[in-house]
Amino acid sequence: MGSIFPLNPMVAIMRTYILIRLAGPIFNEYIEEQNAKNISGAHKISLESVLIGYVLPAMPSLLELICSRNGWYDPLIQYQAYYNYTVFPGNTYDYSPFNTSVQEQFYNQLYGPGNCLDQIKDCAARGLNDICESADNFCYSLVEEVLPDNTNRDEYDIRELQPDPFPYAFYVDYLNTPEVQKAIGAYQNYSESSSAVGNAFSVTGDDNREIGTIEALKKLLDQGIYVLLYAGDADYNCNWLGGGVVAHEVNAPGFASAGYTNISTSDAIVHGQVKQAGLFSFARIYESGHEVPFYQPLAALEIFERVIKGRDIETGTCGVGAGSGYVTNGTVESKYREGNGTIQWEVQSANATYNTTTGAPGGLGKRDVGKRGRGLQGALSHAGKKFKI
Repeated sequence: MGSIFPLNPMVAIMRTYILIRLAGPIFNEYIEEQNAKNISGAHKISLESVLIGYVLPAMPSLLELICSRNGWYDPLIQYQAYYNYTVFPGNTYDYSPFNTSVQEQFYNQLYGPGNCLDQIKDCAARGLNDICESADNFCYSLVEEVLPDNTNRDEYDIRELQPDPFPYAFYVDYLNTPEVQKAIGAYQNYSESSSAVGNAFSVTGDDNREIGTIEALKKLLDQGIYVLLYAGDADYNCNWLGGGVVAHEVNAPGFASAGYTNISTSDAIVHGQVKQAGLFSFARIYESGHEVPFYQPLAALEIFERVIKGRDIETGTCGVGAGSGYVTNGTVESKYREGNGTIQWEVQSANATYNTTTGAPGGLGKRDVGKRGRGLQGALSHAGKKFKI
């Protein structure tokens, strides 16, 4: 059995990152379990085995790091976070989208008898596809969609109205050029999503199931794998308030006593804060929607580099491996508030450009960049439902 990667170091690195980003904690833990079995004839999935001979001995094995961006981990926590983000305690953009009547209706649809939270618990208790699908549809329509239904705002970036032209879509054309496909060894065109896969997730109500994601994260940490959870704080869909609660549920050693501290980057601008204990960290990225690398490219790149080098997220200068005792010092909560200076009150032109320095639209481009589908969320639907990745 040969390697699953071609013998090209840059392609191997690219595909490794894609697998880490999309597979999720469950798949990654499964791969580690299979590696531990040492099955005769099977190859462990690791960069060390792929990159032999390419003078990259310092690169970590594939599953020595996990980066999860604006993830959807636990519906019981994260459906409540929709209310937390928009009503109480609210977001850091000083944007209160609902009047009192909508707030009360929102609360009832979430916490009322037989409503969203009760249905999530029923799904967890019985595990039946029809029960979970019904819960999924109820919570999506009457909890998650309260924001876009009442404000026409983009749930992946509350600063923008719909249709939101950001992030751009022209990268799809670039990836499908013959030159790029030949360079990376692609044998078919790139597409952002699959309707067949999306519908399969929908009919089993997977968004409303907690399928062991948090436990999988714990197991990965127990195996010495560097785990970073991070979220753009303008994203409502998988917002950072819910992500922060999930981070505490992981209960990594020392994390409860860690504090939020500023992330230092080469441009000397604070783009966010991180809370870290050893190999586990949670980062909040300022002025960023769901796709953090688009909104804060330099910060996203430098954070990723720190993870793959086994360094701390705050400065990139300290090792955080087993026995390091590394813990961030800072505030119990991340308190920085952007205010509403970057909240947009008019729909942006389809060919608007985004200024990553100001965190706001920065003028018109030369081409119609269109609306990015954001993977499963934007392009797939089952009875109108969006999907999270």
